[in-house]
Amino acid sequence: MEAIKKVGIVTGGASGIGKALCKELLNRQVYIVIADLNAEEGYRTVAKLESLGGECRFVQVNVSDGPAVGELVNGIYREFGRLDYMFNNAGIAMYGEIGDMTQQNWHRILDVNLWGVIHGVQAAYPLMKEQGFGYIANTASAAGLGPAPGSGAYSASKHAVVGLTTSLHYEAEAYGVNVSCLCPAFVDTPIFASSEAIHMDKRIVLAQVKKQKLMSPGHFAALACTGVERNEVLVNPMPLRRTMDIVFTLFPFLHRKVMRLVCRTTREARLG
Repeated sequence: MEAIKKVGIVTGGASGIGKALCKELLNRQVYIVIADLNAEEGYRTVAKLESLGGECRFVQVNVSDGPAVGELVNGIYREFGRLDYMFNNAGIAMYGEIGDMTQQNWHRILDVNLWGVIHGVQAAYPLMKEQGFGYIANTASAAGLGPAPGSGAYSASKHAVVGLTTSLHYEAEAYGVNVSCLCPAFVDTPIFASSEAIHMDKRIVLAQVKKQKLMSPGHFAALACTGVERNEVLVNPMPLRRTMDIVFTLFPFLHRKVMRLVCRTTREARLG
C-alpha cells in the first residue's frame, strides 16, 4: 500500500453503509478510523479491511456523547496533523406513528441521528477551516427529503440533518471545505432489522421493506464518495428522483395520493 496521504473518520463504520464507506475510502488510499458503539463488529471490520491491505483502527464511541466525539476527532487530528474526511454516518431507524411516540423515543432518535451529526460537525469543521481543506459528509435519508408516514420521528431527524448540511455546504465553501448530504433510500443494511417499531408489528414492517429493490451498500458508498469529492450538495441515487420532484410539484394531488397510500399500507402493521 502507498504511503498514507489522507485520514478519515467514519462514525457507524462497523456495519452497513458505514462499513462500505470505510472500504471505499481504503480504495482511495485513506487511513480509516472506524468509530462505532459496537466493539465486536468494529474489530471484525478492522480485520477485514486489514486483510485487504488497508490501514485502519477501531475506536469505540457513542456519537450522542459530544465530549467523546470531540476527544476522538481532536486526537486523530493531533496525531496525523490533518483530517481529510469526516463521515457523520451513525444512525438508527424507528418506525411508528407520531401520536405513539414518547418523549423517550424522541430523545433516543434525535440524540443519535441529529446530535450525533452535530457533534461530529462541531468537532471536525473548525479543524478543517484551520487547515483549509476537508470533506464532511452527513448521512441523512431520502426520508429527509419529503414526508414519511409511519416513520415520522425518523423523518424529522433526517430533515434536520438535511437542513444543517445543505446550509453548511454554502457556509464552508469560503474555507475550502466540501460538505455533502448523503440521502440513501433503500440500501441493504442491518438498520432495518435493528430498528425500533413503536406500537407496530415489526415483522410486517420488514416484509414491506423487503418488497423494495435494495441497493448494495458498496454501490451507495462509491456514489457517496464520488459525490462528496465533487462537492455535491445532495447525494441521492433514487431512480427518477428529479422526475418525481417535477411531477409532484406540477401535480400535487398525486403526491397526496401516494402519501395516503403509504399511510394505509403502514397501518397494516399497527398494533391495536
